[in-house]
Amino acid sequence: MNQSSPSRSQSLTQPFISRLYSLWQFSRPHTIVGTSLSVLALYLIASATAGREMAIAHLGQGLGVWLACLCGNIYIVGLNQLEDVAIDKINKPHLPLASGEFSQQQGQWIVGVTGALALLGASLLGPWVLATVGISLAIGTAYSLPPVRLKRFPLLAALCIFSVRGVVVNVGLFLHFSQIFSTQARVSPAIYALTLFIVTFTVAIAIFKDVPDLEGDRKYQIATFALLLGKSAIFKIACAIIIACYLGAIGAGVLGLPGTHSGVMVAGHGLLLGLLWWRSRAVDLSDKRAIARFYQFIWKLFFLEYLLFPLACWLA
Repeated sequence: MNQSSPSRSQSLTQPFISRLYSLWQFSRPHTIVGTSLSVLALYLIASATAGREMAIAHLGQGLGVWLACLCGNIYIVGLNQLEDVAIDKINKPHLPLASGEFSQQQGQWIVGVTGALALLGASLLGPWVLATVGISLAIGTAYSLPPVRLKRFPLLAALCIFSVRGVVVNVGLFLHFSQIFSTQARVSPAIYALTLFIVTFTVAIAIFKDVPDLEGDRKYQIATFALLLGKSAIFKIACAIIIACYLGAIGAGVLGLPGTHSGVMVAGHGLLLGLLWWRSRAVDLSDKRAIARFYQFIWKLFFLEYLLFPLACWLA
């Protein structure tokens, strides 16, 4: 009896752990990390002038915003998967809906519940958060859901991605956090710089994200820049855009961007620029897995920006 108890316990916990892992995959982890870091970065930038005590005192508010944005994130990526099951069976067969780990009905429940929780949580936090989450969900819905389905059009699809991550989130959440810290409720030069950087960087993500997925997009006639221009051209354009971002940030540091530490801006972005140059030289564009790894590397650079900017603001 004693020997059978552990095995029975393991048999009960394994399906639960497997479901949690499937939910984690369904939420597209790289987007969850990006959303989490963007909320944290904007919280830290807004609190830089208020001081450490105020930053600690309002952690609950920051946690609430993070949860609302997290639910919104899952709604957006989940809805996209619900509409792209056939395409994902070719491009991303590991995803829970494409692999059959989740049924279509289960996916619909997850999307419905997280969307409702995102709007409910945002409405309790304030008008700026509600506007941020509401606009993001509206754009995410238009991106994936017929009959609009903006992802069919390369330019509009890219516009959806960088408008949400670059403008809506940065401006909306910064204004909300500025209000709770009782600082001047206007967009600071640092936020203008961060927004410009993220908008431009997200263009690179938006045009490169379909390069590993050419086979499925071609079969289901989803027009993407990768199909229109080819892998090599998109790779070069994406790298050039990111290089321009780093050179711009270095230039802002040299000129002395108000509210930021010049040394952090110059040295940090110079280091990331060198890392991009080194990593881009080793990419084999004939290898789908190599392309996918480089795409994830671009996301890691994106994540690092949300750590570097707050550091520059707090050390200013």
